[in-house]
Amino acid sequence: MAVEFLPFKTNHTLLTFQHHVCCCSATKRGWQRRNFTGIPQPFKATPNPSQIRHDHQTFRVENTADMKRPGTLYCVLSPWMSFSFMFSVFLSPVSSPVDLLIMQALCWVHDDLNQVDISSYVLKVCGQEEVLQNKHSLGSHEYVQNCRKWETEIKLHLLFLSTMRRDLARTEILAGLTDAVYDLAKLYLRSFCPTIPGCTMEEHMEDRRDSREASGTTEHLQFTLFAVHGIPATWVSSFEKYYLMCALTHNNRNLFKPVQSKKVGTYKSFFYHIKWDELISFPISVALLPLEAMLSLSLYGVLNQNANNSPDSNKQRKGPELLRRVSMPLFDFRRVLSKGSKLLSLWTSPQVLQPGAAGKGKNPSERIILQVLLFALFFHLELSRADRQLLWDQRYYCRDYEYSLPKILASAPSWDWGSMGEIHSLLHHWPPLSPVSALELLDSKFADTEVRKVAMSWIESSSDDELADYLPQLVQAVKFECHLNNALAIFLLSRALGNINIAHYLYWLLRDAVQDPAFSQRYDRILGTLLCLCGTGLRAELEKQTRLVQLLGALAEKVRQANSSTRQVVLLEGLERVQSFFQKNSCRLPISPSLVACSFFNSNAVPLKIALVNADPLGDEINVMFKVGEDLRQDMLALQMIRIMDRIWLQEGLDLRIVNFKCISTGKDKGMVELVPSSETLRKIQVEYGVTGSFKDKPLAEWLRKYNPAEDEYEKASENFIYTCAGCCVATYILGICDRHNDNIMLRSTGHMFHIAFLAMDRAPFVLTSDMAYVINGGERPTSRFQLFVDLCSQAYNLIRKHSNLFLNLLSLMTQSGLPELTGVQDLKYVYDALQPQTTDAEATIFFTRLIESSLGSVATKFNFFLHNLAQLRFSGLPSNDEPILSFAPRTYTIKQDGRIRDASIFSFQKRYNPDKHYTYVIRILREGQSEPQFVFRTFDEFQELHNKLTILFPLWKLPGFPSKMVLGRTHIKDVASKRKVELSSYMHNLMRGSTEVTQCDLIYTFFHPIARDDKTEGVEGLSKTLGMYIPPVSPTTGRVEGEVKLSVSYRNSTLFIMVMHIKDLMSNDGADPNPYVKTYLLPDPHKTSKRKTKIARKTRNPTFNEMLVYSGYSKETLKQRELQLSVLSAESLRENCCLGGITLSLKDFDLSRETKRSNQRSHGCRAGDICL
Repeated sequence: MAVEFLPFKTNHTLLTFQHHVCCCSATKRGWQRRNFTGIPQPFKATPNPSQIRHDHQTFRVENTADMKRPGTLYCVLSPWMSFSFMFSVFLSPVSSPVDLLIMQALCWVHDDLNQVDISSYVLKVCGQEEVLQNKHSLGSHEYVQNCRKWETEIKLHLLFLSTMRRDLARTEILAGLTDAVYDLAKLYLRSFCPTIPGCTMEEHMEDRRDSREASGTTEHLQFTLFAVHGIPATWVSSFEKYYLMCALTHNNRNLFKPVQSKKVGTYKSFFYHIKWDELISFPISVALLPLEAMLSLSLYGVLNQNANNSPDSNKQRKGPELLRRVSMPLFDFRRVLSKGSKLLSLWTSPQVLQPGAAGKGKNPSERIILQVLLFALFFHLELSRADRQLLWDQRYYCRDYEYSLPKILASAPSWDWGSMGEIHSLLHHWPPLSPVSALELLDSKFADTEVRKVAMSWIESSSDDELADYLPQLVQAVKFECHLNNALAIFLLSRALGNINIAHYLYWLLRDAVQDPAFSQRYDRILGTLLCLCGTGLRAELEKQTRLVQLLGALAEKVRQANSSTRQVVLLEGLERVQSFFQKNSCRLPISPSLVACSFFNSNAVPLKIALVNADPLGDEINVMFKVGEDLRQDMLALQMIRIMDRIWLQEGLDLRIVNFKCISTGKDKGMVELVPSSETLRKIQVEYGVTGSFKDKPLAEWLRKYNPAEDEYEKASENFIYTCAGCCVATYILGICDRHNDNIMLRSTGHMFHIAFLAMDRAPFVLTSDMAYVINGGERPTSRFQLFVDLCSQAYNLIRKHSNLFLNLLSLMTQSGLPELTGVQDLKYVYDALQPQTTDAEATIFFTRLIESSLGSVATKFNFFLHNLAQLRFSGLPSNDEPILSFAPRTYTIKQDGRIRDASIFSFQKRYNPDKHYTYVIRILREGQSEPQFVFRTFDEFQELHNKLTILFPLWKLPGFPSKMVLGRTHIKDVASKRKVELSSYMHNLMRGSTEVTQCDLIYTFFHPIARDDKTEGVEGLSKTLGMYIPPVSPTTGRVEGEVKLSVSYRNSTLFIMVMHIKDLMSNDGADPNPYVKTYLLPDPHKTSKRKTKIARKTRNPTFNEMLVYSGYSKETLKQRELQLSVLSAESLRENCCLGGITLSLKDFDLSRETKRSNQRSHGCRAGDICL
C-alpha cells in the first residue's frame, strides 16, 4: 500500500523537553509509563549541549538494545504538543493499525486518552512528504515494507493533522464540485476540432490485434451517426429539419435501398450543430460485402417555409435540398474493415464523391464535419465460432463464474439495436466484477458505451493504491472511447481531485500520452482539464517540475553528445543553471527536493546521476538518475508488472524480497529512475577478476562475503540472493525481458538481485549463470539450497499463472501505447505461451525446471557477459580510488595505517569446507612496534590475484615467478596443498625482499591487512606456539547419513502421475559424488512391465529431477491394491550401476482425489550401506 500524500510544515523544532518527560518501554507485561529520571536500561538519554535553549533541553532517547534490529521505530512528537521527543521502540506485529501506534505514542504525554482526539494526529514518514493512513495496518504501507526488507529503522514523525501544509490543496469551494467538474469536462471533452488535414485522430489507429477473415463473420454492418458540426449560420434560419441518406454502393450502384435517418433540427450548446446519435444498420452480412464497397452519406435539409418572413401558404412547397455529401471505402488497402470514431468532411460537389477526410484546400474554419462511429467486430481469438455460440447459449448458467462476463459479451452473436436490450439486461443483472477483472471491459473489443460505463462503476470501488497500480492502462484505455465525454475520463479526473499522488502520476502519464500524434488532442484536453481543476498550488508545483525536467533534459543531452575530453566542462556549465533553478525554487521531483551533486555513468545514454538534498532534515539524500536517449516507457511497464507480481506473491504468503524502484518517463526518450543504494552491476563485480570474470564461478559469492564477513550475515545475504533470483527468473521469463547483459543486472550488498534497463529478447529463457548457482548452492556442488531455489521458482510461476488474464489484459491495453516491444497480438501470444494457462501446476513445474536447466547450461549468456566486459573495458590499470583494490578486501590500506611489515612468511595450511572444500594458507606477519605476530588466511587464488595486479601496477619491474596453477589430478588434496606451501613460501620470500616501491605499495598492505574472516578463524590462538603442521579439519557431516525424496502423486483420467521432484543427501559407498537416477515399479509386477525411469543427474548428492512418471489405464480400485517401489541408483560407466537406496509406498495410503506431496526418509529393513529414502 502506498502512503497517502500530504504536505507538511517544515519549520518544526525537534526533541524539545520541558521539566520531566514520561516515556514508555515494551515489556513482557505490555506498555509501562516511566518517569524520565527513572528510565530503565537499555533506555538512556543524553543531553545535546548544542541545542540547549533557555530552560528547555534536547535529548535523544534510544533503545540501545533494539537500535540495529529490524522493525525499530523512530518517532518524533511534534513541538506543538506539550512534550516533544524522539523515541525508538521495537514493534511487534506490523499488522497493528496505525492509529493504535499513535495511541501508544500519545499515552506518554497524556494521562487520559479519552480527552484526546486520535484522528487529529498523523504519522509522517521522515524524509518523505507522505503520511501513513490511520485506519490501515502499519505493514501494509510500502515504506514500512521496504524498511523491513532492508532491515533499516522505521522513522516516523508524529504531527497534528491541522499543522499539515496545504500549499498543494485546491482552493475552490467543494460544494457543488461534481456539477462544476461535469460542466467543465463537457466544455473541454466535447470539442471536436481536427487540425490535421486529411485525417482524424482515430484514423491513425492500427488495430492489428483483432483482425480476422471477413468470410467467417455473420454480423450485419452497422454504424452510429452522432452529429454534424460547424454548420453555417444561414442554415439555422433557412432549414427546419435535417436528415441523412445512407447508402452502400459498388460500381456506382446501390447494393440496398438507402436507409434514411430520423429528421432532427439544430441544437445550440456554445455553437450550432445537428445531433442524431442514431444507430444505422444494413441487412447484409460483412462477409458478403465487396472489398470495394463504399459508404455514401448525403445530408439533406428541409426548408423552413416561414423563412424570409414569407407567410404565403399558397406558395408551392419545395422539396428537401441536398446540402453536402461524403463517401468512404469500408475496407482499407490492407483489406481491414474500417472501425472506430470518424470525423468526415462533407462536400458540396455532387459529381465527385471525395474521401471523407480530405479537404486540403478548404479553410478549416469553414469545414462541416460529420461524426460517425463505425461498427467494429471484436471477439477473443482463442474461441471458435462454435465455442462462442455455446458460451452465449449458456450465458445465464455462467453467472456463478462472474469473471466469465468479458468472454460472454465477446461471444454475443450480434450487437445490433435489437440485441442491445438483451446484452444490457445481462450486463446489469450480472454480479459485480472486481476492479481488476473489470479492466478487460475497457479494451478496444468493447466499444459499447453502456458496457464501458458499467465497467467503470465497478472500477470505482478500487482503492487509490490499486488505482495507482493500473493507472497507465486506464490512461491508454481513453483511446478506445467513442467520444471524450465518457465515464472513464470523468473517473480519472475526479479521483485525481481527491488524491495528490493520483493527480501527480496522472499528470506525467498524460504528458507522455500527448506525444502520440493520433490522440494528442484528446489527451491535451484531459490534461488541460486536470490543470484547471487541480488548484493553484499543485498547478504551480507541476509547472516547476516541468521546468526542472527541461533543464535536466537539455543538460543530459549536451553531456551525451559531448566527447570524453569536454564532457566534464559541459556538465559543470549545465549544473550552474540547475543550481540557479534551485536557488529560486524548492521543487518536488517526478520521483524530491534540491540538487547537490552530479556525475555521469559509462553507458550509451550517459545518464546523469543526481544527488538531491532532502528538504526534510530527518531524511536521507535522494539519488536519482536522469536518462536521455532511451524510451523509459518500456521500463515503466516492466517495473509495473513486476510490482504487481510481487503483490500477488505477498498476498499468497510468498515473500521473494523483490526490489521495487520507481521510474517515470518525462518526455520522448528521457526520464528519471530511482537509484537503489549499496548496489553494483554484475559487470563491475566480475571485472574485479579480469575481463574473463564472467566465466568464473566465485566472483559474486566472494563479493557478498566481503560485505557480509560474519557467517550469519553471509547466510542472510545468500538467502536474499536465492529468493530474489527466483523472483527475477520468473518475472523476466514471463514478460520476455531479456537483453540481459551483466550491466543491467544489479546486486545489492544485502544479497538482493534485481534487473534494470528492460529492453529486448535474449537467447536464454532467463539469466541464470554458474556464478549465481555458486551462491545458491553455497559452493560448486549442487545442494538442497538449489532445490529450494527450484521450488521457489515453481511456486512463484504457478501463482502468477493463476492470474494470467490479469497480465494479458493489462498488456493488451498497452498495445496502442507505441511501445516497440508491445505492438500487437504476436507480443501477447509470447506472454500467453509463457504463462501456459491451460497446463496443470505439476506440468508447469516440470516445464520451468527444464527452463532452469537450459539457462544454467547456456554458454551464450556467459559469452554475452564477456563481450560486454570487452566493450566496456577502459585501460586504467588498477581500480579507481573509490573501488576495492582487491576483490576480497572491503577497502584499500596503506603502510601509514597498518605499520611497516618486518617479515611475512607462510606458516601452515588448513582445510576448509566453507563454501566448499579448499585449502587456505596461514601467513605469519611481524610489524614494527609489535611484539606478537599477526596471522591472516589467504587462498591460492587470492595469491594469484595479488600477483596479477602487481604485474599491472609494476609492468617494468621484475617480479618473482608465481607457482603454476595447473595440477594433474585432484586439486583440493593435502599433497597439492603441501607442495604449494613450499612454492608460495619461496614466492613470498623473494617478493618481500624486492624493491621498497613494490613491498611498501598499497596493494601489498591491503593484501596483508586482517579482514573479518581472519578474526573469526578457529585454531589461531595456538599457532604461535606450534610448528608448521597440518591441522585436520572437522568433518562437514556428522552422525548417520540420511536420504530424502520429495514426490508429488496425483490421479486423473484413469492415469497415475508420479512426479519425482528432489532427492537430498545421497552418498555412494566409495564417498564419491554419484550419478543418480530414479527407477519405479508398481508391485506386484512379476514381468516388470511397469518400470519407469528418470534421466540421470551427473555428479551430485542432491539431484533435482522434476520429471513425471506416468502409469495409464489404472482404476483407483486397482491402484489401492498396488505398491509403488522407488529405487535410487547411480549410473556407472565402468561397472554395474549401484543402488543408493529405496522405499516402498502403499498407494492405498494416498488420497488419489487430490494431488499429494510427500517427503519420505529412511525406513526399516535397509541393507547395510544403502540409503533408504
